[in-house]
Amino acid sequence: MPADMNDYFKKKKPSNSDKQSGNSGGGSSNQSFNNPFNNMGGKGASWILIIIAIIFALFVLKPFAIINSGEVGIKVTTGKFQEKPLHPGLHFYIPVFEKIIPVNTRVRMITYSNENKQVLSDGYSRYEGGLRRNPAIRVMDSRGLDVDIDLAVQYHLRPESAPATIANWGTAWEDKIINTKVREIVRDVIGKYAAENLPQKRPEIAKEIHDKVRIKVEAIAGKPVVLDSVELRNIVLPTKIKAKIEELQAEKQNVMIAEQQKDRAKREAERKAEIARGEAEKRRIEAQGQADQIRIEANAQAKANKIIAESLTEKLLQMQQIQTQNNFNEALKVNKDAQIFLTPGGAVPNIWVDAKGKEQKAISAQQ
Repeated sequence: MPADMNDYFKKKKPSNSDKQSGNSGGGSSNQSFNNPFNNMGGKGASWILIIIAIIFALFVLKPFAIINSGEVGIKVTTGKFQEKPLHPGLHFYIPVFEKIIPVNTRVRMITYSNENKQVLSDGYSRYEGGLRRNPAIRVMDSRGLDVDIDLAVQYHLRPESAPATIANWGTAWEDKIINTKVREIVRDVIGKYAAENLPQKRPEIAKEIHDKVRIKVEAIAGKPVVLDSVELRNIVLPTKIKAKIEELQAEKQNVMIAEQQKDRAKREAERKAEIARGEAEKRRIEAQGQADQIRIEANAQAKANKIIAESLTEKLLQMQQIQTQNNFNEALKVNKDAQIFLTPGGAVPNIWVDAKGKEQKAISAQQ
């Protein structure tokens, strides 16, 4: 405490006589006054005031900043950006002369779409990486028809070059680096195709847009931004072109159905033809088997006849004739009404025997 204040409190301190008079009187008009800083020296009181002033300054001026994970801090000293970023943690600075700007380095996303979707607020986007929505990119195809392209681009600020990026490009670095490059590339790519061919070429178009945007972003001096992905979500065609494509799709579907029916009929015909060939082959094999059987039997009979013919002699034939004649005579004894026609061998004429008339008539006919 200052010396003049100590002197002041000493002068105000009552004497012993005053205390006694006051106590004997029994009144409370002259009460004693104690100096709260009487037992403190001048240096102790000064330190307390200094500590109070520092605490007051910390809460009022707040000469510190807390950098969260996923962020870097940029210290600005009298308007000049320091090149080295501040990592997550507690950092102090000198008010008025210095300040710390937290910069988000999380993955951010820009969507280009005409669909109404909820977008994160600026305060919350600081912790979520940022989400921005722009209208769909309207470009012209090779014939000058308007086409709306729905895209989603993910990227993040490179932490080590964040101070230089903010110093060169400012806080609107997203529009200057990402937005302009994406729109330029989309116009160049879509302009090479006709609108009705865009749906068929969608994979090629998506890859071409992604590759060209990446090349453009990485070609920037210092590489301030890292491009994570470029996703082609939708291609909105003009109403007339869309109706024409749907009509062509319906015709293609009808042609496909006709082709399927044709293939089905063809397979059915081939199946029936295969069955017919199988039946014909079966009949041929059966006929061949029967013919082979007849041929084998005929060959066997021919061989038998040949053997028999070779074994026959004139005397054997005469003997067979005599036996036949004997059988005939025996038959006439039993069956007298029978009519038997005999063909003897050699030059013997045909004999007709009529048992009913009991007469024999010889009829000779030269053959």
